[in-house]
Amino acid sequence: MDTTQSAPSREGVVHFFNRIAPTYDVINRMLSFRRDVAWRKRLVDAIPANRPISLLDLATGTADVLITALRRRPNLTRMVGIDMSENMLSQSKTKLSRLGLSDTIELRQGDATNLAVEDAVFDAVTIAFGIRNVIDTDAALREMWRILKPGGRALILEFSLPKNIILRHLYLFFFRHVLPRVAGLISGDAKAYEYLNKTVETYPYGAAFTQRLSNASFVDCSCKPLTFGVASLYTGQKIL
Repeated sequence: MDTTQSAPSREGVVHFFNRIAPTYDVINRMLSFRRDVAWRKRLVDAIPANRPISLLDLATGTADVLITALRRRPNLTRMVGIDMSENMLSQSKTKLSRLGLSDTIELRQGDATNLAVEDAVFDAVTIAFGIRNVIDTDAALREMWRILKPGGRALILEFSLPKNIILRHLYLFFFRHVLPRVAGLISGDAKAYEYLNKTVETYPYGAAFTQRLSNASFVDCSCKPLTFGVASLYTGQKIL
């Protein structure tokens, strides 16, 4: 994977997100040059628009995916966000209250690898920049498949590594040296962003990740690189 980094443990990752929750949105917008906004729009635009859709967003964070979906998909009939981090959910609730959406979007605390959700109840499940942080990727993918209705779609947005060697070196320099320092100054927690950097570098992407989707029983799995491969949008469908 063209990296000398070793994969960090995901144990206790919720504590990182609890600490950085108050500055999470500000840092995301600044350090992605607002590309995170465009990427979420691409994710949401892959949600079917021609029929009523119930949507579950995992690792929902500050509810950006759900808010974007509400604005771009009027056919959504139910929206639920689940996250392990209590402080992230607190930020979500504040944001939704400010936007007058508290009664429109349901938030729950929970684990993506063991969802307290019945089988086959959602038409779409999304997760943006969260799948690489779960303790067991394959368990999370199996849970996504389980809670989807037949014909339902999984949509996963995640960082990846550019194929172009020059872009990859610039990208890794930014992630290793610039992002932790700048994010650390703003959040007061550089260690958390060093952890995030290592997860990006060591996590499977492209064909390796689409294979994980296939192994979890999804079909028609695909990967769409975004912004020269800095991020990727993965899709998979559930059929019986």
